[in-house]
Amino acid sequence: DVQLVESGGGSVQAGGSLRLSCAASGYTFSRHCMGWFRQAPGKEREGVAVVAIGEWKYVPDSLKDRFTVSQDNGKNITYLQMNKLNSEDTAMYYCAAIKGPITGGRCLVAFREGDFGYWGQGTQVTVS
Repeated sequence: DVQLVESGGGSVQAGGSLRLSCAASGYTFSRHCMGWFRQAPGKEREGVAVVAIGEWKYVPDSLKDRFTVSQDNGKNITYLQMNKLNSEDTAMYYCAAIKGPITGGRCLVAFREGDFGYWGQGTQVTVS
């Protein structure tokens, strides 16, 4: 079975940094699509980063100066580095995956629609 396990959340002061990790298992890591999403209480879910293995990475313009997505293919882990955090970044953060092979274009569509087949349990980020 596919499993996604997030870690690295916590409480941080405004201006600080956190690195979230998403460990994937149960499928071949290559050429998959991995997205990071967040949802704050009372707000809609928001996509914050996406990576299509072997192709490209994308972070929305509103976040690209502070958020970076990367991965360690050898360990099947995807990372979300978040810098200069502020209170608006407070949310539950989720990673989500689509098993490959998948094109970068299809990955981007899925990211914009939030249409991923597998989701982690989430990790809380609180910025005060």
